[in-house]
Amino acid sequence: MPTTPHAEKHFTSTDTVRDLVIGMSDGLTVPFALAAGLTGAVAASSLIVTAGLAEIAAGSIAMGLGGYLAARGDSEHYQNELKREHYEIEHLLHKEVEETQEILEEYGLTRDESHIIVEALQKRPEAWIKFMMRFELGLEEPDPKRAVKSAATIAGAYIVGGIIPLSPYFVISQSRAALSWSVILTLLALFVFGFFKGRAVGASPLRSAIQTTLIGGIAASAAFTIARLFS
Repeated sequence: MPTTPHAEKHFTSTDTVRDLVIGMSDGLTVPFALAAGLTGAVAASSLIVTAGLAEIAAGSIAMGLGGYLAARGDSEHYQNELKREHYEIEHLLHKEVEETQEILEEYGLTRDESHIIVEALQKRPEAWIKFMMRFELGLEEPDPKRAVKSAATIAGAYIVGGIIPLSPYFVISQSRAALSWSVILTLLALFVFGFFKGRAVGASPLRSAIQTTLIGGIAASAAFTIARLFS
């Protein structure tokens, strides 16, 4: 009797989603707070647009640079630990054997069973090192292009997010009228973004949408209040 092949689907782009969340959430809230804070003091939307675009440019660069440096830091940390594992296998073999056996025994293997696996790993030093990097240190080899991708993703998401609350000011000349539409668009964008984020990571889309809207709305309200206090 023919059987349907079992295909496992696992989400593997958590870093990209994290970068999108960081860039989009900040892009939606910070320019919104700036525009809303200026609305009470500036009647013309054109001035708010100029200030908002300047903030989006500066914010996207700063956020992208932060993502780049963070990813570079992760890569450098991995390489440093990789060198340490090479040294320990070459010069502290007995210690590394003990550590490997302890890790295997944590997964329920007996001493004899773990000993067989360790002997097999000793014949494959590179595989042994990768095993230790993952199961002893919890580190996965980073994508060599990760830093650039992270910077581009965060900066791009920030720009897209920032344009949304600012867009009503492009078409509505009176800033107070534009603010009402900015609030609606920002909340709607948070809901849609949260919905698709939930689908991407396998969570409940509706719950993710509501959570993202509430958290983003609270953050935007807090930023708006602070901006108005100092405007």
